[in-house]
Amino acid sequence: MRTQYSRAFLLPAALLLASLAACSGGGGGGSSSAAPSPTPPVVDAGLSQAARLGELIFKDQSLSASGKQSCATCHSPDCAHGPTNNLSAQLGGANGDVQGFRAAPSLRYLNQNPAFFFAKDGTPTGGIDRDGRAQSLAEQAERPFLAPHEMANASKQDVIDKLKKAPYVEQFRAQFGAAILDNAEQAFSRMTFALQTYQLEDTEFHPFDSKYDQFLAGKVKLSDQELRGLALFNDPTKGNCIGCHTSARGANGAPPLFTDFTFDNLGVPRNKKLAATADPAYFDLGLCGPDRTDLTARTDLCGAFKVPTLRNVATRQTFFHNGAFDNLKDVVAFYVRRDTNPEEWYPTGADGVVQKFNDLPPQYRKNVNTTEVPYNRQPGMAPALSPSEIDDVVTFLGTLTDGYKSNP
Repeated sequence: MRTQYSRAFLLPAALLLASLAACSGGGGGGSSSAAPSPTPPVVDAGLSQAARLGELIFKDQSLSASGKQSCATCHSPDCAHGPTNNLSAQLGGANGDVQGFRAAPSLRYLNQNPAFFFAKDGTPTGGIDRDGRAQSLAEQAERPFLAPHEMANASKQDVIDKLKKAPYVEQFRAQFGAAILDNAEQAFSRMTFALQTYQLEDTEFHPFDSKYDQFLAGKVKLSDQELRGLALFNDPTKGNCIGCHTSARGANGAPPLFTDFTFDNLGVPRNKKLAATADPAYFDLGLCGPDRTDLTARTDLCGAFKVPTLRNVATRQTFFHNGAFDNLKDVVAFYVRRDTNPEEWYPTGADGVVQKFNDLPPQYRKNVNTTEVPYNRQPGMAPALSPSEIDDVVTFLGTLTDGYKSNP
């Protein structure tokens, strides 16, 4: 199978200071169902007025309870629209000291993400957010304004009251109607529409200008190590990354998105840096809750999270839904050594037994993907990749970073 907003935790000042770290590079189941075909990138012909408003809203810190947080705070353009630090989950709230529950993802390349659906073979596919619950970029943009661990506004009216004081408020009225701010519900929906339009129109969110894109276009060559990494990435008997992260052009020549939009259960280790995990009964089960509520009865999906694009993965400083890893090499090693050397990733109990898949309740650990390469291994078997091959794959992943410029 490819297969909280009401809870808040205060963190010590030391962790709050850690959020000021600068952005720098640090990751990443399979389904037989065909992923939606990518479409060719659109040439930027300038932004519409709605998109320009979306950009202003995206970067406006005054729309938060603290007055210090905007969409761009957790989704910095300088870090491929991802976090600028290595916190497992970002900090928000009225005082900027409330930790979230999941690692903030990049917002890049979501323009071709389909709404959530079940494929003909039953594979859950698409949707936005790590559990696929948002059906559009506009819907995804709603929650950060209101979540206590993010921008922490008390209500949509609270957001609109702040918008009324924004320097671009008259532009907002001109675009959406002179009386639009009289109805908070409608005004809020126009805000999220503007944010969606900005992300769809601005090619900065989907530039397709990495070294790998230029390699596919015949403009540059990959190094020997990068080529070895690509071969291992695609080899179904080795990395088998291609099982979820498509690397070839689409039938129409469109560049690959490095995701098939499906979900997988990887059994990622529990991350004690998340304050929520201090409660031993707390588990983030992805598709079946707690944030997503429409699939709670599908216990076979518990623990499955969205397969992200691997574009710009080398710029990230935290990986997986719970931010359990902060190093890309360790992520690749986890994929291939999780089952051959579980003691490297999971704690050992008092009985001497490794507590494998310890971030899932025992009854859901059977949902973890243990059948596909490279997970189809047992202790004592050789991992699918050697240490040098892991290095090759990591080096290849570096070619997926946007904004590549070859030396003249």
